[in-house]
Amino acid sequence: MLKNYLCAAMLLASFLSLTAPVVGQSSETTAKIANTAKPFKILTSGKKITIQSKQNISSVIVWTAGGHRVLEQKEINALSYSFNITVPEKIFFIRVDMGDGKMYSQKVGVQ
Repeated sequence: MLKNYLCAAMLLASFLSLTAPVVGQSSETTAKIANTAKPFKILTSGKKITIQSKQNISSVIVWTAGGHRVLEQKEINALSYSFNITVPEKIFFIRVDMGDGKMYSQKVGVQ
């Protein structure tokens, strides 16, 4: 149980650090960085989530807001990846690891 909370806390901290503004930058500059920093986009259609990228996706990990791991797929090595959510949660955190070694996280809601 504690492990789940620690994973959720680490994921949330990672997500917040990716979206936090840099001191001394205008909100316009921060918005540009936020929009161009991720080399992928996440599309949702009901419980189906699709990640489309400009570079190879190496792995995807998905957690619920409560810290329960829903999906961990390694060695994807493709420009897109789709999966279906099988749990009744509505908010998820998705970590996308790219082929160049960079990691990104994003909060996603589904219906």
